[in-house]
Amino acid sequence: MCLILFAYEMHDDYHLILGANRDEFYERPTAPLDWWEDHPTVLAGRDLKAGGTWMGVNTTGKFAGITNFRDPAGVKNNADSRGALVSDFLCGDESPQHYLEKIIISSGKYNGFNLILGDPTGLFYYSNYQNEIHRLTPGIYGLSNRFINSPWPKVKTGKAYLTSLIEQEKVEDKHLFKLLNNRQQPPEDQLPDTGVGIEWERILSPLFIESEIYGTRSSSVIRIKKDGTIHFSERTFKSNKNGCEIDSIIRSFDI
Repeated sequence: MCLILFAYEMHDDYHLILGANRDEFYERPTAPLDWWEDHPTVLAGRDLKAGGTWMGVNTTGKFAGITNFRDPAGVKNNADSRGALVSDFLCGDESPQHYLEKIIISSGKYNGFNLILGDPTGLFYYSNYQNEIHRLTPGIYGLSNRFINSPWPKVKTGKAYLTSLIEQEKVEDKHLFKLLNNRQQPPEDQLPDTGVGIEWERILSPLFIESEIYGTRSSSVIRIKKDGTIHFSERTFKSNKNGCEIDSIIRSFDI
């Protein structure tokens, strides 16, 4: 997952309104959003290479999502899969706070990550590049491949768009998916320098990413109501060998 935009306690009807894009190499095998056969309380897509996931919920009201922290100079070979950080939380019975306290001890096993965890008691953020647990307060947030609310163009654009949708009471799937499909290229002088070179900075800068080998594989929309009910939709994109979108499928579930 490379972009998570969310409003926490900013709507009369919803605890959480979220839209997110998962960016990944097209060749990496993936299962779409569904209930997991080996953990029937978990609803998520699945990375078929390592077995974890990038975002999901469960029937007890837990939510989790992760993004990579972009630091090519700090990449560890043979690091543990970061997707397990999401799936282990969803499959277990620990609170977000207690789970993150355990993760701090072992965070060095993973390449850089940002983790958002929540349950009915609260919403939390942790990055192993800061090594501090943050309990989030009500607000509009954006998280890409730096720290939460880092002022990257895609984060600023996404937060402004999400704020506008909430003000207009347009939080249905079609509006949030339209937000996530924004492919506008920001001015080059606004691009961050994360060590991947200017060509890749350009490719990675829009909310929706396209290239020959890597791009947005799916978009997710989650709305958690004040009464605890959860709506989860995922739009998955099929691409040809050149990475061009040729089809998309939307799956929706209500808990």
